[in-house]
Amino acid sequence: MSTLTSDTTAVWDGKLYSDGWVGGGGEPIAVRAPADGRVIATVAGAAPGDVDRAVASAKEAQKGWGATPYPARVAVLLKAAEILQRDPARLASIIVDETGATQGKAGFEVMLVTTELQESAALASHPAGEILRSMKPRLSLARRVPVGVVGVISPFNFPGILSMRSVAPALALGNAVVLKPDPRTPIAGGLALAAVLEEAGLPQGVLHVLPGGGDVGEAIVVHPDVPLITFTGSTAAGRRVAAAAAPLLKTVHLELGGNNALLVLPDADVQAAAGVAAWGSYLHQGQICMTTGRHLVHRSIADEYIRALSEKADRLTVGDGRDPENALGPIIDERQLRHVVDVVETAVAQGATVAAGGTHDGLFYRPTVLAGVTEDNRAWTEEIFGPVAPVMVYDDVDEAIEIINRSEYGLSVSILTSNPYAAFELCDRIESGAVHINDATVDDEAPIPFGGTKASGVGGRFGGPHANIETFTETQWVTIQGEIERYPF
Repeated sequence: MSTLTSDTTAVWDGKLYSDGWVGGGGEPIAVRAPADGRVIATVAGAAPGDVDRAVASAKEAQKGWGATPYPARVAVLLKAAEILQRDPARLASIIVDETGATQGKAGFEVMLVTTELQESAALASHPAGEILRSMKPRLSLARRVPVGVVGVISPFNFPGILSMRSVAPALALGNAVVLKPDPRTPIAGGLALAAVLEEAGLPQGVLHVLPGGGDVGEAIVVHPDVPLITFTGSTAAGRRVAAAAAPLLKTVHLELGGNNALLVLPDADVQAAAGVAAWGSYLHQGQICMTTGRHLVHRSIADEYIRALSEKADRLTVGDGRDPENALGPIIDERQLRHVVDVVETAVAQGATVAAGGTHDGLFYRPTVLAGVTEDNRAWTEEIFGPVAPVMVYDDVDEAIEIINRSEYGLSVSILTSNPYAAFELCDRIESGAVHINDATVDDEAPIPFGGTKASGVGGRFGGPHANIETFTETQWVTIQGEIERYPF
């Protein structure tokens, strides 16, 4: 199934992508499958010197790409989407191997990447500005122009879409891109995407993919010829990115962590609510910024809810994602596993009870339900990034909303009820970038402006024509007069 294990050497074997497939100045990166630890590929690692060369190339290539008539940019992005539609396994199989995803999650991610390419293609023909009123007899207009070189730093959990949601709109709007994927997922997060775009006709120099560690990311962030940075990752790392970029006064768009709440109102269908909860907390082992990390359940239905959610957790199969029977795969690596284990052990020491799960076999952590959680419990206050569902009981909706808003995060909230219009009235009181009524906290589509508030993000949104144009272009004011203006000096 995977191109990584076929008899044909992949184009990225021992390479990175920067004006073609070339070696890098850093240490080679052995890409391991978290499911069984095997090395599925070795790619070139970048060094800060590679960043300098890539940015210089991208800056030069952007001039021609930005001047290219928009139908040519559209054609490249639509061709890339067509390639993935024709052969989704070329990316899905890599996502399974590299991220520990199940086949369902991998297929879903490829669909997201494909629709991102399609939506971004449509973006290229949107109006590029507006005519402004002026007190003078002249043409006054504001137009959107490419920023130049966009630096993109993406994470491991949904590497394909969380890279492409910056790469595709940036390219559509005439920018060049220097992308640093997470070193644990350099292929799905960058090199495989570059291969598709190269096949689709993207000119060399317009996109560079530089796998590497923090030194490479820092070199991109502080480079004077990269005026815009998009970063997706933890809140702690996002703060470091913002601090490094601040002295250069460059634009930074941060999509960060979340500790998302699921509010179950007393009139909700408990069995249906448990299904939404399981999906929200356990999809991709809970390694999603939108994962349901806090379950607020009314006291009148709390016991039934915990039983129903625990039954679902106990039934879920955990194992290698290459087996289509498995619903959950492994945690990405040992470090993240230890974090999940430590949070659950601390939560129990602080008074919570394990109603389901709480065990692991290697990196395969069982979906877990924690009952009796209080607001000061570590499992409630931290983003766990693992398949753990902490449940807290509430008595009053006003109290529940206060609890939701006391979190430093504000990415996604879900409300489950039999009265959706009453739930809609609660939205004004909830501090969150997204509120989903009768659906899970985990949700995303290419046309929507995605992002959070508070510690979950700052800067522009990702997705949707208005947000993407605002995020990936600059405003330039232009005035035109028929004759040279006369002044009294």
